[in-house]
Order: sequence, then structure tokens, then C-alpha cells
Amino acid sequence: MTVLRGLGVTLPVDEGLTAGQYLELARLAEEHGYTDVLVGEVAGPEVFSMLGMIAASTSRIRLGSGIVGVYPRTAVLTAMGFTTLASLAPGRVLAGLGASSPIIVEQWHGLGFDAPRARIEEYVATMRTIFRGERTDIDGEHVRSHGFRAGLGPVDVPIVLAAMNPRMLRLAGAIADVAFLTWTPPDEYGPKIALVREGARAAGRDPDEVGIAASFWAYAGDRVDEARERMRRFVLQYAMVPTHRPSFRASLSGLDRAADAWAAGDREAALRAVDDDAVGAMCALGTGDDVAARVAALREAGVDLPIALTPGAVPGDAEGPAQTIARVAEAVAVRS
Repeated sequence: MTVLRGLGVTLPVDEGLTAGQYLELARLAEEHGYTDVLVGEVAGPEVFSMLGMIAASTSRIRLGSGIVGVYPRTAVLTAMGFTTLASLAPGRVLAGLGASSPIIVEQWHGLGFDAPRARIEEYVATMRTIFRGERTDIDGEHVRSHGFRAGLGPVDVPIVLAAMNPRMLRLAGAIADVAFLTWTPPDEYGPKIALVREGARAAGRDPDEVGIAASFWAYAGDRVDEARERMRRFVLQYAMVPTHRPSFRASLSGLDRAADAWAAGDREAALRAVDDDAVGAMCALGTGDDVAARVAALREAGVDLPIALTPGAVPGDAEGPAQTIARVAEAVAVRS
């Protein structure tokens, strides 16, 4: 499997934008030379509907989920979604998978958040069987499927696995084509990438065949001050997710104060614990050159595919993401 390299963008799917506005951002990314556009799935657009629109409206850019959770859909249904996309856009589809979080899985979908690593391992094995065009014969503890064969297979769809904690990072190295890392400053990627490589070696794989993708919040629009305050809230929001919290410990000195205030229901006190240094560690804000510098730092740290997550300065702001996409592409091209 060829390691994916380039520059990607993740659509800011929790913005309150319309599907048409998201589609315009994806087209803009293709026009400006990005290699990849990813669509997350939180509370905005449904991922396969959105990816289908993008696949039908673009011709070159790779597209994928960033990420789709493994709990709400069966492995068979998820594989069907990706094979459908690949039949329309062969060679351009990435299957981004992850465990998501207990809040989304348990509270929103009413499902149990159990054994994420074991579930993902069985899930990926099932999807690879389907992608090869073979009949399923999986009788795992968490994933079971017998006799299914996709009518649109076989397809070549790399599997991208989201990973943050050490055990999931090793699993990504063992079973994925690309490890998708996030919520990490550039100087903290070295040890995480080493864990991915360790997992690949333990599974008998060539560590260099596992690609490394990494996303970061980025803003290069005209309303930087407003965007910084919004991203401060993003940092707090994600740092308070128990499964995500360890990723923020090194860069957020007030993490424990924030967690205590959050648990007590004092959101403003929790927000005050997120200082500018923490925002700057997790987010690249300013000019296109400022964001391009973060891209360069990630590449220097060993990331093959830096991916800019491009929220607006305020909810509903479509202009900020468009400005970021255009200005970062120009600045990265100049640097290159």
C-alpha cells in the first residue's frame, strides 16, 4: 500500500452550514490543489450522504471520512457505503474509522461503548474481506457476519484508523493503512508515531508502509481574534472528553483546574483555565503563512498528510473556512 502524502482539509461539519455550503468548500479545496478532503460525523451532515455529493461534484481530490464511528453502523453497512463511493470515484476514497467517544455513542445513539480496540480489530477485518470481494465469515465477539458479498466489490480503499492513546496507536500500526492522529502539538508527534511503528513491527509489517495523517485546527481568515476565542472553547470541549483528555495534558497546564471546574458545572472558570499557550499549541491561527508553518512543522515531525480542520470565527461562518482553505494553499505552495 502506497503511503498517502499531500495536504488535506477537514470540513468543519459542526458549523450549522448547509450541505451545499460544505460542498462548495470541498470544491474550493480541489480547485486550490489539496490532495484530500475529509468529512467528519458529529451532529452535522451524515457522512456518506455528504461524501456522495462530493464524489459526484469533484474529479481529482481524494475523499474520506474523518472519522466515521464503528458503533452506530455495522461493519457490513459501512463497507457498503465505501464500496458505493469507490464505484463512483475509484482510487479516490479513504475509509476513516474510529471509536468516537462515549458521549456520542452512549448518550446520542443509546449504544454501549464497550471494548473499542477489540471491536475495531474485528470491524477492520470484516471490511477488508468485503473490499476484497470475498464472502464474510466473521464470528467475532463484537462483529459477526456470514455469507455477505458486496455486489460492487472488489475495491481498493485504504483504511485510516483514528488513534490517540498508546494501545490504539499500536493497533493502527498493526491493522491500518494510515494512522490518523489529532489533538497533538508538532513536538509531541515523535513518541506517538513511534508507537504506530512499534505496532506495525509487532504485527510483522514494514513500519514504513503505514502512513501518518494528523489534523489540527486552522484559521487564516479575517476575524482571528474571534476565531481564537472560539477555538479556546473547542480546546476545552475536547479536553473534557475522558477518552481525549490525556492528549491535552502536556499542552494545557490548567487541565486539572479546567476539569474540576467543568465537573462542578462552572464552564466559565473551566474556560479561563485554557490559556493562549494551550490554544496556540493545538491550533494554528493568523495568516496563511502561520498555518503553513504548522503544516511544515508536522511534516518535519514525520506526518505524511497534514489535515487542516477549518472552522469559522463564529457558528455559521462560511467565509472564514473558505479564506483559510485558499490562503493556506497559497502559502504552502510558496513555501514548497
